[in-house]
Amino acid sequence: MATVRASFADLLKPGFHDIFMQRLNKYPPEYPKIVNELTSKQQYEDDSYVTGFGTAPEKVEGVSVTFDDPYQGYDKRYTHTTFGLGFRVTREMYDDDLYGKMRKMPKALARSLAITTEQDVANIYNRAFNATYTGPDGSVLCVTSHTLLGGGTDGNALANASDLNADTFEQALIDIAGTTDDRALVEQLMPDKLLVTANNAFNAAKLLKSAQEPNSGNNAINPAEGILPGGFIVNHYLTDTDAWFILCREHQVNMFWRRKPEFDQDNDVSTQDAIFIGTARWSNGWSDWRGVFGTSGV
Repeated sequence: MATVRASFADLLKPGFHDIFMQRLNKYPPEYPKIVNELTSKQQYEDDSYVTGFGTAPEKVEGVSVTFDDPYQGYDKRYTHTTFGLGFRVTREMYDDDLYGKMRKMPKALARSLAITTEQDVANIYNRAFNATYTGPDGSVLCVTSHTLLGGGTDGNALANASDLNADTFEQALIDIAGTTDDRALVEQLMPDKLLVTANNAFNAAKLLKSAQEPNSGNNAINPAEGILPGGFIVNHYLTDTDAWFILCREHQVNMFWRRKPEFDQDNDVSTQDAIFIGTARWSNGWSDWRGVFGTSGV
């Protein structure tokens, strides 16, 4: 009898697995565009850094060169979380499945896992201004006053939260250009792409692709045209419709895959149901605020 029950789930798994994977890979994922997608082979990942040095002072002839020590930076631990969901196929459903309902279940499971991944990664940005969610330095991701280890503060948010337009975009680029490291040296960040919601997509396109000044009758050139190598990207899982971000070529917003989505099966001895589950394990967050600039909009 046990062999019969086992063969029921085993019989279904190959086809269900193919349906699951086909649906999982149907649409290009959005999250890799907004994080560094990495892999992990252990329970957690620790990320830490040390600062660089200050500027080099002039050396007087016959006098020893000045020595400097780096500062120990903030530590960030990425602890992986397992996500999972499942469904049952009763023996009766298997016998009477006249309308292909069973074929829809693996697709629905794959979709749930895919959306869970997208939402979890997007929440890094959804929580960028939420004081409940702080990073290694004790601040939210985007704020005007991150504490510098060498003293003082610097920021990666507009002084006044503002909607996306030519003036606020220009100010954001100016602020990014002035970003310093923990020793107050210019970080030399390279802005790469603009991250917006679907509500801001047309606005972003006009701003970055218009040859002339957007939203104006003037024939002045548009300095923003082509200024970001990565253009703009729309993420459908951002919840604040007027929030927007600029991601630099190098940033420390990370996602670690411990185990990518897997599909597996088992049997319920008492009911003869075939049980199917999809699971995945990952962690995400940010190790350093530099390389991301954002504002919540108005």
